Amino acid sequence: MSAPMDEDVSAPANTSTVNEEDPLSEERLGGVREVGSQAVWSLSSCKPGFGVERLRDNIMDTYWQSDGQLPHLVNIQFHKRTNISQIYIYTDYKLDESYTPSRISIRSGTNFNDLQELQVIDLSEPTGWVQIPIKDGNVKSIRTFMLQIAVISNHQNGRDTHMRQIRIHAPVEGKHYPLELFGKFSTVDFQKFATIR
Repeated sequence: MSAPMDEDVSAPANTSTVNEEDPLSEERLGGVREVGSQAVWSLSSCKPGFGVERLRDNIMDTYWQSDGQLPHLVNIQFHKRTNISQIYIYTDYKLDESYTPSRISIRSGTNFNDLQELQVIDLSEPTGWVQIPIKDGNVKSIRTFMLQIAVISNHQNGRDTHMRQIRIHAPVEGKHYPLELFGKFSTVDFQKFATIR
């Protein structure tokens, strides 16, 4: 479980509406790694065919669609305590309109019973990747067993929500040698040899 934050979590953090950030480019640079595949994902609700697999398929045209009352929850549980430095959420207001989240709460803890709110983010018609830095005071990352992303409200007072992709980043410890220094190696065969085991 992360330590409680010293700052006031009730003040929402604002993010830009159009974000050209690309989490894949940060992963290729070698400073972070995607750890969402190491977690067990669950949802508070979903329409048939629009479940958690749509959040993790790396296709921007697919999405998770909730089916129930607010708040809509995405639960991410890790098998061991994991460092988390940032969360990326892909949304598209132009396509989803009232299904687009307008206020999101990020929570952390060891299980469902001790989740603590880390921050609240207000989104204004977001299109593209929204980066949410996860910090605990002055520390640049947190160590946690569980993250929860709660959609508190949607644009135009929409009932259900759409999220297209979510990526969870952990900082890379120690020395790293970014592949970008050696050219654009983006195939799976080259990625297999990106690090020495």
